[in-house]
Amino acid sequence: MVQWLILLNHLIVAYFAVVMPFYGLLVVAALWSSARYRRMLQGQVLRRFLHSSLTPPVSILVPAYNEELSIAESVRSLLRLDYPALEVIIINDGSTDGTLEALRRDFALVPTCLAWRPQLPSAPIRSLYISLDEPRLVVVDKVNGGKSDALNAGLNLARSPYFCTVDADVVLESDALLRVMAPVLNSRSLVLASGGIVRVANGCRVERGKVRRVGLPPRGVEVLQVVEYLRGFLFGRQGWSALNALLIISGAFGVFSRAVAMEIGGYRRDTVGEDMDLVVRMHRRLCETGRPYRILFVPDPVCWTEVPADLAVLARQRRRWQKGLLDVLWRNRRMMFNPRYGRAGLVSFPYQVFVELLGPIVELVGIFCIVASAALGLLGQASLLYLLLVGYLAGTSISVAAVLLEELTYRRYASLWELLRLLGYAFLDFFPYRQFLLVCRVWGMLDYLRRPREWGAQRRVGFSPGKA
Repeated sequence: MVQWLILLNHLIVAYFAVVMPFYGLLVVAALWSSARYRRMLQGQVLRRFLHSSLTPPVSILVPAYNEELSIAESVRSLLRLDYPALEVIIINDGSTDGTLEALRRDFALVPTCLAWRPQLPSAPIRSLYISLDEPRLVVVDKVNGGKSDALNAGLNLARSPYFCTVDADVVLESDALLRVMAPVLNSRSLVLASGGIVRVANGCRVERGKVRRVGLPPRGVEVLQVVEYLRGFLFGRQGWSALNALLIISGAFGVFSRAVAMEIGGYRRDTVGEDMDLVVRMHRRLCETGRPYRILFVPDPVCWTEVPADLAVLARQRRRWQKGLLDVLWRNRRMMFNPRYGRAGLVSFPYQVFVELLGPIVELVGIFCIVASAALGLLGQASLLYLLLVGYLAGTSISVAAVLLEELTYRRYASLWELLRLLGYAFLDFFPYRQFLLVCRVWGMLDYLRRPREWGAQRRVGFSPGKA
């Protein structure tokens, strides 16, 4: 028993010795990318894209399942986007609440017949609607088939070279689409996908589809998610984007090439990680056909989303995310350490496997080993405190750095009290919040073995003045 425990301790130390340089690389790449992006914005007038004939039209796809409380505000924010040519396609995926009735009431929907060709399979469409008040709005009412199925139905109707996926519970800032499309217009190679940052709307004041005041939510579990989102987007995705090895564009707000999406058969309908699955398959397709491309993260376009307000709903969400991650990695396992897929196969795919997928297991085993070693006298009190302190400071420093980077660059939280509160919760991010998420993620991997399929919708509070 003791020998096995010592061996496990050595393996875990070796694991973290390999992983920590990855974190360091991502942080350096993210800081470099952020500084470069800020310099680019200083010399770039985004408004010229707004009036340029070269700016491609975009189809915005919004899959909706039981989103009665927030759907109207989300649609209003989309219709007010500063973009020269767009269409908004809402796909009501067999909602059992008043989602469709809310859309009918707020946007004067009437049934219509549109000419379209169903290239991608989807559940039957019951009816199509257009708005008497807003000609850019189309609503699809279909039999429930899941989020991927709903997106495929929307792709069949989309008419633009790029499509933007937006969750039904989000609010976009007015120039968000223009900013996230800027790399498409600036890049010399094909931009397969471009994603913006997702921020927590809980605690913000939302009126008529626009965030009027940015604020922190009242509950601690929501503030911890604010810190988590800042860390994950500003360091994680920005770092991988700088290395051109980004494997995920958030389905809450991302732009994709419709031609390539159709080429690979659209969204897989038997996965719950549809956003990552699409991006990984795009990587594979372009690498296998030898075409140059970019997949980018843009840190400034802001998408505000409602996050779970209690631990039970948060646990279900994170179990689903981890289940989706395992599903995507398993289906695309041939990319692992395969030089054919460039940096995506050699660096970011192994990172997703060893850090994001297996990391929760390693960390929980590591906690057990530390406790067991201390109980068996293999680890002195001073050594135990040293290990715990070093681990805590290493993890917390990234969260604190993310909050400081947000304040130094984007300054969304103007109140000094809110900034101090955010920093305070950053010190709780690594403990105990992280351990809660570790358990949820391991639970999600166990769920995957049973292979249940689910929409995974969370309970909504809904956007209203003074609350999100």
